[in-house]
Amino acid sequence: MTTVVNVYDAKTRLSSLLASVEAGEDIVIARAGRPVARLVRIVTPAGQQPGRGSASGRIVLPPDFDDPLPDIEAAIEASTS
Repeated sequence: MTTVVNVYDAKTRLSSLLASVEAGEDIVIARAGRPVARLVRIVTPAGQQPGRGSASGRIVLPPDFDDPLPDIEAAIEASTS
């Protein structure tokens, strides 16, 4: 089912419109009676959402990753002297 609302109603009832969209309803937002946008539910296939640790083993940091850079050290020393 599709519901048409004007921009003012969409602004004032956004939370309830989003709840309707989550329930599967399509919402069309109209300006002066002319449809300009559609709110639809985004369906994400199972397994597509990255979870905690999903990049484990894919990113390798070198052992000296967090060592200070020599030029930065020199700049800091020069600015504090």
